[in-house]
Amino acid sequence: MTPQPPYVPGHSLLTGRTAVITAAAGAGIGGATARKFLEEGARIVIGDAHERRLKESAAALAEEFGADHVAALPCDVTDQQQVDALFALAADRHDGLDIVVNNAGLGGTADLVDMTDDQWAKVLDVTLNGTFRCTRTALRHFKESDAGGIVVNNASVIGWRAQRGQAHYAAAKAGVMALTRCAALEAADFGVRVNAVAPSLAMHPHLVKVTTPELLAELTEREAFGRYAEPWEIANVIVFLASGYSSYMTGETVSVSSQRA
Repeated sequence: MTPQPPYVPGHSLLTGRTAVITAAAGAGIGGATARKFLEEGARIVIGDAHERRLKESAAALAEEFGADHVAALPCDVTDQQQVDALFALAADRHDGLDIVVNNAGLGGTADLVDMTDDQWAKVLDVTLNGTFRCTRTALRHFKESDAGGIVVNNASVIGWRAQRGQAHYAAAKAGVMALTRCAALEAADFGVRVNAVAPSLAMHPHLVKVTTPELLAELTEREAFGRYAEPWEIANVIVFLASGYSSYMTGETVSVSSQRA
């Protein structure tokens, strides 16, 4: 197993920028991205369907980085009104919006022969339709403001590869990749970039607890480093795509993975 690398400190890559980040409460990629953006100097507006966890996360970040840099609003991305309210908060609180990170997604495990319509629809509605709703709202805002902007979507390597029991999630993530490419072509007309990250195996303590040791060992075995990614390692690439260092990239899905097959 390759040792985990040292945590990368902020370099002021997003100073003065305002970002909306969905599913940003807790210890996963969204929470890590919220922290990374603050470390890079951004102001953030975070949303999450889990109201209590969102409130706790926002309070902790505000205490550490300043209340003027952190705002939060419960947001279920399957509800357009809640999505609109989250974006309106960003515009009202900071008089504009620069970056949107669409992190909300929902997984599950079921073989197709056993999968119900409800299981299929729920994963697709959160993971793909939710990304669509937020991307559409972001592009409308950016087009109206005529000041450019950046969208970063969270896809997955499973959108390229097959895994038993994951047909709904794989279809949703493949859809996120296609949505990213199409949105990027349209958004280029008004100076907006749209890209995505595709992690393979990113874990945090809460997720490890609900994953069987057998499955975690199987998934980790596929990784060349012999370990899963820390959420902040995915967030580092999201920062890159949200920064000026990726100024000539749009419509791309960047694999953040050491997966061998």
